[in-house]
Amino acid sequence: MGIKVVAASVDPLDKAKEIADTVLYPVGYEVTRETADRLGAYWEDRRGIIQPSEFLIDGDGVIKACSYSDGAIGRIDPRDVIKTVTFLESQKK
Repeated sequence: MGIKVVAASVDPLDKAKEIADTVLYPVGYEVTRETADRLGAYWEDRRGIIQPSEFLIDGDGVIKACSYSDGAIGRIDPRDVIKTVTFLESQKK
């Protein structure tokens, strides 16, 4: 379907690389509060982390869907991504 996945973490490069070595997609590192603010994401001061923020972005860079969480639940299900992409593609025809 041409869907690509990327991820980002507050971890430094060496720690993020450990994660990146176990998955099949790029993993960014050293996400800052400034980045969280620009994304509109929740930043947890106590642990210095960004909470899950997920975006479905089309080929033109337009956000088609997003999900913000303030805890461990609320992730976008991959099956929902496929359904959404399929629906959006059908609307182009």
